[in-house]
Amino acid sequence: QVQLVESGGGLVQAGGSLRLSCAASGRMFSSYAMGWFRQAPGKEREFVANINWSGGRTYYEDSVKGRFTISRDNAKNTVYLQMSSLKPEDTAVYYCAARRGYSGTYYTSDYDYWGQGTQVTVSS
Repeated sequence: QVQLVESGGGLVQAGGSLRLSCAASGRMFSSYAMGWFRQAPGKEREFVANINWSGGRTYYEDSVKGRFTISRDNAKNTVYLQMSSLKPEDTAVYYCAARRGYSGTYYTSDYDYWGQGTQVTVSS
């Protein structure tokens, strides 16, 4: 069993930055691939970024490439999402998720555990 707790969300002006953190409890954090997803009001939850078990491989949704960076610290059981050059369209609840196995995917159904989400609001 893995429990995930996100933090770091908030209100920021367009062009600003935020760093989200996701702390995991439980064993064998390094055996899970991790992902960040987001859900805006009235929309489906969508993929943002994922990272493999070692942190050596990452993937991003096209609209966040070059602006967001996913990373992990297995010693601290934590995954991060550094967000820069934020836009109003980045406004959403951001969720981290854990997937048993070494590699992440783009699909919500592939992930086994989810956090409760953290709100990110970008004002224009």
